[in-house]
Amino acid sequence: MVYGWPIAGAFTLAVGLAMAEICSAYPTSGGLYFWSARLCARRRWGPFAAWLTGWFNIVGQWAVTTSVDYSLAQLIQVIILLATGGKNGGGYLASKYVVIAFHAAILLSHAVINSLPITVLSFFGQFAAAWNMLGVFVLMIAVPTVATERASADFVFTHFNTDNGARIHSNFYIFVLGLLMSQYTLTGYDASAHMTEETKNADKNGPIGIISAIGISIVVGWGYILGITFAVKDIPYLLSPNNEAGGYAIAEVFYLAFKSRYGNGVGGIICLGIVAVAIYFCGMSSVTSNSRMAYAFSRDGAMPFSSVWHKVNNQEVPINAVWLSVSVALCMALPSLGSLVAFQAMVSIATIGLYISYALPILFRVTLARKHFSPGPFNLGRYGVLVGWVAVLWVATITVLFSLPVTYPVTKDTLNYTPVAVGGLFFLVLSSWLLSARRWFKGPVTNLDG
Repeated sequence: MVYGWPIAGAFTLAVGLAMAEICSAYPTSGGLYFWSARLCARRRWGPFAAWLTGWFNIVGQWAVTTSVDYSLAQLIQVIILLATGGKNGGGYLASKYVVIAFHAAILLSHAVINSLPITVLSFFGQFAAAWNMLGVFVLMIAVPTVATERASADFVFTHFNTDNGARIHSNFYIFVLGLLMSQYTLTGYDASAHMTEETKNADKNGPIGIISAIGISIVVGWGYILGITFAVKDIPYLLSPNNEAGGYAIAEVFYLAFKSRYGNGVGGIICLGIVAVAIYFCGMSSVTSNSRMAYAFSRDGAMPFSSVWHKVNNQEVPINAVWLSVSVALCMALPSLGSLVAFQAMVSIATIGLYISYALPILFRVTLARKHFSPGPFNLGRYGVLVGWVAVLWVATITVLFSLPVTYPVTKDTLNYTPVAVGGLFFLVLSSWLLSARRWFKGPVTNLDG
């Protein structure tokens, strides 16, 4: 993770720069799928390009909302476990049904907040940004400072955990898998594009939002990873399901750091609370972005019952799209009650689905639209095509990486079902186009010139 974060961050920045350039040219809440349509317009592939990009983007966003809020529900489960004595102390471990109830309650609160006027939502967004910045600095300083035993620099920068339950012993393979956590985290920055119709000077501020979100995350996130890693000593124990946090490694790091210093882990539980609030705001923003994409996509008639989802209330909020987004996110979490393998396959679309939708308009920009693309105020000049190709190749690379097994031996319970989930989504999107949509979907409603 220590090296995976800046490497994944650098390539993610290339993706963000390429997206920002297109966003500056076409600032609209449709975002990615609108870009694809315009970039392919001269080849008459615009409607199909929009259909493909739009469905990968919106399903990816639903999966992100599901993943973020379900992970928060799991973290709340761990916080309650530690606060009531930990696993070894007879603490309360919530059942999978209680976790789903937590997930539903979180989604409900996000729907309510996103139903408020945009000025209120903007306040929450600004508060969330401040909380994330301050919270990360508190954690990256407090946890390693409080820990009575600290890892050496040699451990932090050179150690590979080859003695692991996943039976993966190759340093290179471990490094590759370390990229996945970073890439999963560095998503969702297309939110700035989806909010451009509610943003002043969108052709400038939209791209700034995309780039700054990535840049700040790279710097602050790496500092957080380094700070926490210096507090790590006994990796097998952190991953053990029999530890106080029930195998929730990062929670165990916080808990042990404070327990070793003060005799109890209350400070660690408070640190987990800081993380929980940050995740909560991440889920809130995810619903915001998700609802704007659903609104724009339905405005162009691309979704079932489109006339319902593109309505706005008196505060100009796409209220129905908000509630659609949280409802789908709740349904996508329900498979966790029967099989975590099925649930993980579904949420794997969160990263791959989104990044495919990121890469498609960039690919069209550097190929079909290379000669006629008209850049906006923010542009990369002569480096635009080069950065675009770097971005496309990186997305192709991580698509392969996310399909690799993460546990050996590979069985039906350990198989990485990401290719099945993403391939299934592609099959459904392509089939729906060939069987129906190609006859009536004409692409986004044009509201821009150029």
